[in-house]
Amino acid sequence: MTYETLLYEVDGGVATITLNRPDRLNAFNDVMRRELLVLFDEIDADDDVRAVVMTGAGRGFCAGADLGSGGDTFDAGARGRPTDRTNRDGGGTVSLRIFELTKPIIAAINGPAVGVGITMTLPMDVRLAGESARIGFVFARRGIVPEACSSWFLPRVVGISQAARWCYSGRVFDAAEAGRGGLVEVVPDDELLDRATAIASEIAVQSAPVSVALTRQMLWRGLTFDHPMQSHRADSRAIQSLGSMADAREGVTSFLEKREPSWSLRPSEDSPDIFPWWEDPEFS
Repeated sequence: MTYETLLYEVDGGVATITLNRPDRLNAFNDVMRRELLVLFDEIDADDDVRAVVMTGAGRGFCAGADLGSGGDTFDAGARGRPTDRTNRDGGGTVSLRIFELTKPIIAAINGPAVGVGITMTLPMDVRLAGESARIGFVFARRGIVPEACSSWFLPRVVGISQAARWCYSGRVFDAAEAGRGGLVEVVPDDELLDRATAIASEIAVQSAPVSVALTRQMLWRGLTFDHPMQSHRADSRAIQSLGSMADAREGVTSFLEKREPSWSLRPSEDSPDIFPWWEDPEFS
């Protein structure tokens, strides 16, 4: 499929998504939102994709919401959207879809990442930022509040105090501060995409794709659990399911034979359903 606001390629099991509105610093609009949702569905359906990297075209990652509508930018009624409780934040639909993704996803943040440009990365598994990146949770300076589920994700990523400082002030800060705050790993600008691709490639080659898909959901969903027993139940169900499948045999055999593994299970077809365990009367 051809996209208007995105570039997409797959090489060696690694999919690279490039936000592609460089004339607008890749500002987020509704076309980009819809295309990202379609593309994530495509990625989950493609078992040749083992890991994902997202970056931005040109000199920025994403400058946040496209402010081309001026003062009406965040006015749902002025934009013809519902004004009752059925209205949903567009960035939130993207963040929730990333949360549900079965493939690990790495942000390679080049240049500015502001507003939704940074909040959409919070449900990603790894965030790398080039040394020249500039980041801002600028909502309070625009008269609105954090969106894209960031009030849930950000405190879990960096802690409540750091999240509060960045969100209350709304200021833009450099990559070094983001690194100190635990939001990103800072790398030289000219190594950014190579480093992100290397991380994705290691996952794509060495790790069983169904194992990664389940592990990703266990880690993220585990953030909602209120007792380790819930994780124990999910772990137990997953180990029981995968332990009798082909990739478990291949993982052990390839290790003992000192060779690269050859995984045969496919996330789109072979992932056991371990969630929601609490709805299964036989697993209590």
